[in-house]
Order: sequence, then structure tokens, then C-alpha cells
Amino acid sequence: MLAAICAVAQPKFDVEAMLRIPRVSDPAVSPDGKLVAFTVQTPDVQQNTKPEQIWIVPVQGGPPIQITHEGSVNERPRWMPDSQHLVYTSDRGGSSQIWMIDAHGGGARQLTTFATEVSGELVSADGKTLLFVSTVYPECGADDACNASHVAQEKATRVQARIYTSLLYRHWTDWQSRRRSHLFAMPMDGGSIVDLTPGTRDVPPFSLGGPDDYAISPDSKEVCFAMNADPVPAVSTNTDLFVVPITGGAAKRITENPGADASPLYSPDGHWLAYRRQARAGYESDRWVLLSLDRASGKALELTANLDRSVDEFQWSPDSSRLFFTSLDRGRRAIQMMPATGGATRIIASGNNSLEDIHFTPDAATMIYTAQSGAAPPEIFRASNGGGAPVALTHFSDPILAEFQLNPYEEFWVEGAEHARIHCFLLKPPGFNPNRKYPVLLLIHGGPQGEWGEEWSYRWNAEVFASAGYVVIMPNQHGSFGYGQKFTEEVSGDWGGQPFEDVMAAAEYASKLPYTDGERMSAAGASYGGYMIDWMLGHTDRFRSFVSHCGVYDLRSEAGATEELWFPLWEFQGMPWDNPEQYEKWSPSNFVKNFKTPTLVITGEKDFRIPYTQSLQLFTALQLQKVDSKLLIFPDEGHWVLKPANSVLWYHTVLDWIDQHTKTVAPRSKSSG
Repeated sequence: MLAAICAVAQPKFDVEAMLRIPRVSDPAVSPDGKLVAFTVQTPDVQQNTKPEQIWIVPVQGGPPIQITHEGSVNERPRWMPDSQHLVYTSDRGGSSQIWMIDAHGGGARQLTTFATEVSGELVSADGKTLLFVSTVYPECGADDACNASHVAQEKATRVQARIYTSLLYRHWTDWQSRRRSHLFAMPMDGGSIVDLTPGTRDVPPFSLGGPDDYAISPDSKEVCFAMNADPVPAVSTNTDLFVVPITGGAAKRITENPGADASPLYSPDGHWLAYRRQARAGYESDRWVLLSLDRASGKALELTANLDRSVDEFQWSPDSSRLFFTSLDRGRRAIQMMPATGGATRIIASGNNSLEDIHFTPDAATMIYTAQSGAAPPEIFRASNGGGAPVALTHFSDPILAEFQLNPYEEFWVEGAEHARIHCFLLKPPGFNPNRKYPVLLLIHGGPQGEWGEEWSYRWNAEVFASAGYVVIMPNQHGSFGYGQKFTEEVSGDWGGQPFEDVMAAAEYASKLPYTDGERMSAAGASYGGYMIDWMLGHTDRFRSFVSHCGVYDLRSEAGATEELWFPLWEFQGMPWDNPEQYEKWSPSNFVKNFKTPTLVITGEKDFRIPYTQSLQLFTALQLQKVDSKLLIFPDEGHWVLKPANSVLWYHTVLDWIDQHTKTVAPRSKSSG
């Protein structure tokens, strides 16, 4: 009886609790190996912001110290060679500029005053040059007065119309303007700023994450960067690597691969240039292979050609002899190592979590990295090459997580389509009682090339859903990363085929667990996960309710309105007029007459990836079919809900919806919503 009372009294880990957790990221080790700089973001629901500050912690351990306090965005700390100062991006002066501060928080001073703002700083190894990014008018380049004049003119005009004559004209959440992202070099002691990448191409190219797409050589004389030089960027993933003197001049292309070449990183001794490559043009989910290029001969070695997994990030050993990298395997990221000249890979750090942000002290005795799991957000860890257990250097989430009971992820495998083994994660509610019957929430990841893994999420936090009383199921259906490239590729041209069978096999397994109620199941997903929800609307009545967030509803209209056109061109072997059968076969809009399940539809008006009209079409169809439905629109969000107050509304709306339809055994309603 006492145990039951205690279980009831256990506080619930809800969205408000999740948003109290500081977010640790971007560790950087000082050149002398003594300190780690990093950022901490603290969501503010009342202000609907996420203020970010820079902290320092000793490599050998000790209390972290906050060294920035002004401004709401202080990010990307990068050390000066003396280990006594850092440069960083800050808005403390009213716009995004580069600042310098000493390692203990004093003497902050502003280094740049660009009218078009700046970010993405790097410091040359000799400490003499600052590299940064600014989105400028191509005709102005490094002429700040010219840029300032154009900015003022645009602000003064009363006409806000846009005129385009080519693709790409909008991307993710932004309309294409006359400005382009360029790399600039600035002497630290003053002097002329040089535009290293003049022209109408964006450098660096757009990225959803991963290593920088530019780097400075260790002799401080050269910059390597990635750029897409193809005529129509909207249909191309073909970024190549270029090098240019840090003092400016003509850039030289050093790769000719038809797919993407990205993430350049010089070896400390300057002999090698490592980078990642995708072999096939137009395929954004191709396997990322790690290469090392001999700068003297120009010959590149494919280091991970025999590894059937993508390389996510990588780092050189201080002596330039080895490369350390992370790679996703069955929902977890481990750190692996291999010789710079090729050879066998070896896992050096792994576990039931995901590891990222690799750094070394200069003597190679200590490795710094971040670790996270489904039950714990990222914190910074230290590992010694002499062995022993890793040591946590930060504990920002510990006091808050200690207030709650968060269960670890469990896992199971089911037989899916074509007898494939489908890996799934499972999360039980806090205070789990094996004698109870819990409702089930099935979460479907986006992509379609994506995955659920041992990673903390703020947008789809399984712990929040489990704490609301659900057994949470997360299948990695066909198309998921971490199970071999063939498995990833089998979703293309088969969106509603094998993946649907996999998802339903996971649902069947979950429904038969002794502690679940198979009559009380809901499913939710975003992006491709939203597509799968829309597809399931027309193909199964198994679930009590659905949540479709930014889902693809009508493949024809989606192909004509999205911006990264290489995506539908690859996934459906052309545009609708090239391959109409594929679009007709897999479009959820062709199965509206079968829609019955109560559905919550969510979208952001600034989503250009899957335009919000897709969700409007779905909601219209549901309403006209008299299916219980609700529409939630965020005017200030894109593909993802990022603002704290919006996140609170999102979680409450989603949980209220599935609670209403799932935590009862009443007959399904088909009345208008």
C-alpha cells in the first residue's frame, strides 16, 4: 500500500520540468589542455527565449564558472593560442558580432562591427588571423559601408515584394534575399578585411549540423571550404572542397566528386586534409565516408570504405597519426579510431548512450567528449588513455533529474517487411507496475532516413510522454540510419510500403505485452513521421488517435512547393510529371475516403521544407469526412517547434489530445471536430 502511495506522489516529468534543464554543448579544449570552454543554454518560458552563455571547467575537474553574462546569445567559444583568451559570437552589443574575453571572464572587447553581422569564427594557429562568416551583398563583399548602405535602403523601402528568376528561392524558414554567405579573414591586430569567397554562392553551404565546412591550415596560410558550384542548387547536393590563401586570391577546387564533399579538417602537422564524402549526386542520405587527402600528392584515401555506417564527426589525434570518429550503430553513437593511412577501425568508447564532440589535450593523455542517452541530456566527460571509468566534468541536469524517476530505454526486435529484423526502443512509465494495463504511444521518426536512438530530445521527448502514463514505442523502420546502407535506402520509392509493415509489426508486438492495452493505442510523428501518420489514416483503424506534425499529405503538391528539390527527385525518381505512378501510389491524399481515426494536425507557417498547406489540406479532408480533428498552427515556427512557450503549448496540446482519445475504452467517435 505504501509503495502505491509513493508511486502516486512521484512528481511528473512534464514539459515544464524538461524546460528547466540547462542545455550543455560545444566543448572546446584550451591549447594547453587545462580548460574546457562550453555553452549553456537556459530556456526562459516567460520570455519565450533560450539565453545562452559561455562557461569554463578545468579538465581535471572542479566547479564550472560562467564567464559571460551580457547579451542573450553567447556561443561558439574558440581559444586563442595563448590559452588565456577566447573569441566568441555574441549579441551583447545589439547585433551578432565577434568578441574576445579572457579565460576567467574579464576584459571583454568587441572585435567586429559588420553591418551584416557575423558568426562562425575560427582563429588561425599563429593567432594572427580571425576567420568568420557574414551574409553580405555580393557586389559589396568586405566593403562594410556598401553593405550598410544596402541594409538601410532595404529597411527604408515600403515595398516588400520578392522577385525571382531561378531556384533556390526559399529554404527551410527563410526567403532567398540578395545577400550571400561569405567567408572573411581579418587580421587580429587590425588591417583590411578580405572576402575569401566573393560571388553569388553561399559559403559555407546550408547544413543541418555536423562539423564545420571550412578550416584553417596549421601553418595559418590556407583556408579550405566547401561550396556548391552547380548551376541550380535546388536540385544539387554536389558540394566540393576548395582552398584559398588566407590573404585572399583565386580559390582552387581540390575535389571532383559528383556527390557531397564536406567537413574539411587539417591534420595538426599539416600533412593531411581529412573530410567526408557522399559518392552519389542528389542523394542527401548517401553514406558519409571518411577520407584523408595527402596535401603534397593530392591523393585521397577512403578510410571507411568498408564500414557500412556513416561517419558523423571526426577529430585528429594530436600527433596526426590517427583519426577518431563517431558513427551511429543500432541507435547509439560510439567513438572509433583508425590510422590516418588506413587500416582496421577500433571502438575506443561506447555504451548505452551516444557520444559526440571529440577533443584531446595536446599530450593525447585525455579525451573530452559529450555523452547523452534517452534518459539524460548531454554533459561533458573526461576519459584517460590510461584506462578507468569516464569522469563527468559537468552536472547541470543532475539536480533536476534527481527530482524525478526517469526509466532507461529498453529495446526489442520484431520481424518486419521482407522478414527484416526491426529494432525498436521501448520506454515504460515511472512507477511502472507490471500488473497494470498501460495505453501505448507509438512514435514514428522523420527523415524518412532518420532514427530513434539513445539521445535526449527536446522536441519529441519520450520521457515526457512516458511520464504522462504511456508505454512509448519507437520503431526504427526501413529507411533508418544505423542498420546498414541497404536498409536505409530501401525506403526510397516505397514510402508507404515496407516502413508501414514495420511500424504495424511494432504496434502488434506492443499490443501483446502483458502490461499494455492493445485497445488503447495512439501514434504520432513529424515530417516523414507525419507522412506515415497520414498514410496510416487511410490504411488502418488500429489506433485510437493520431498526431500528424508537419506531415506530407499530398505528394504532388508537396513536390512543387518544397525547396530542396533533390529530395523528391531521388525519392520518387523524378518530379510528378516524370513519374506520376509513384506519386499517385504513395500519396495519402488518395485514401481520404478511408479516414476515420481522430487526428490532431500541427504545422508551422514558416515551414518551407513541408509547407504548412500540406497540413491545411489534411485538416480540410478530415473535417469534410467528419473525422474528429483539431488544427494547431504556429505562425512563428518552421519545421520544428523551437521557442520554449510554443513547446509548452505543443506538448500540452498533444498530450491532451491523446489522453482524450486513448485513456478510455469508449467507442471511437466519428463526429466532426
